[in-house]
Amino acid sequence: MFPKKLQKKIEDRKASNSFRKLETQNNLIDFSSNDYLGFGTSKEIYKASNQLLKNANLEQNGATGSRLLTGNHALYKTAEDFISTFHNTEATLIFNSGYDANIGFFSSVPQRGDLIFYDELAHASIRDGIQISNAKAYKFKHNDSVDLKAKCQVERSRNLDKNHEVYIVTESVFSMDGNAPDLVALANFCTENGFHLIVDEAHAIGMFGDNGSGLVQQLQLENRVFARCVTFGKGLGCHGAAVLGSQELIDYLLNFARSFIYTTALPPHSVATILAAYQNLAKTKNQEVLQANIQFFQKKCTELNIQHHFIKSESAIHTLIIPGNKEVKNASTTLKKEGFDVKPILSPTVPKNKERLRICLHSFNTEVEIEKLVQVLATFV
Repeated sequence: MFPKKLQKKIEDRKASNSFRKLETQNNLIDFSSNDYLGFGTSKEIYKASNQLLKNANLEQNGATGSRLLTGNHALYKTAEDFISTFHNTEATLIFNSGYDANIGFFSSVPQRGDLIFYDELAHASIRDGIQISNAKAYKFKHNDSVDLKAKCQVERSRNLDKNHEVYIVTESVFSMDGNAPDLVALANFCTENGFHLIVDEAHAIGMFGDNGSGLVQQLQLENRVFARCVTFGKGLGCHGAAVLGSQELIDYLLNFARSFIYTTALPPHSVATILAAYQNLAKTKNQEVLQANIQFFQKKCTELNIQHHFIKSESAIHTLIIPGNKEVKNASTTLKKEGFDVKPILSPTVPKNKERLRICLHSFNTEVEIEKLVQVLATFV
């Protein structure tokens, strides 16, 4: 018999119109996926990854074990070396997913007595990793440096461990709002106080920086950031993630990050796809097309005077606030009838009355598609 407490939680979700279900892929125009550059369906990358496997004599289905056992096949080093050079970092460690990377990092790096200050809108994987950590953690208001500094001053004065380390955690592009923090100001704050800045670049890779290297590199802050997490399931269109940092940090994670140590490694084909995607990222023009589409979308929203209904964003993620789970789901259904795939983001994923349509722009969207989408969006406000 199914536990009554669990059944009650399911019933509560259904009553609040926030019950989740899996949906199959559709043939609608994609304004929903994180595949910003279209790499997820790139035949060029698919063929290149297969050629990499043949060249390395790695035509096998699985890794056969963790990387510390039998799973550390040769393409790992090639990929990690390429990523390190591409991102101008000393060392790289590939994880099986962004969730694994954040869980592994935050559960092992901050120690008992240390302090973590994280943006209140940080991704669930960051917050879950922090929850496992033995360090004390405090959230600060979204992109609010004044609140961050005030909390740092108060909590540091209360902390009994005078040898504590302080970790400041943010994202370069926030997945639900599409906006970005003032990374330069955060880097300055951390440098002045000897704090460690950690930046999740999941939604910035492929979108910002030379060849899509991310916002940290666009701002030339790579040497002032303690650790970066880059994920491959968004702009790179494949799977997996990596932590970028010093060789000492990577050595530490290899020895103490449980989500790295105690899991089967990615199969060779996944690592080959990561490498092929990075090689393609270094030469593609898709980023330029994406930026042009972002500007076109903003222009059309301004022409129809609906821009003030969106959270301000310069990224590929644009969110139209439509309060109420029922209301935002109805708006998504209307868009489907018009041929567009735009997902509703419901509470409790976002705060109540902050429910929204999350529009993701891509390099493969046409101006005709974007203009028609904006026309439909204008009917909701």
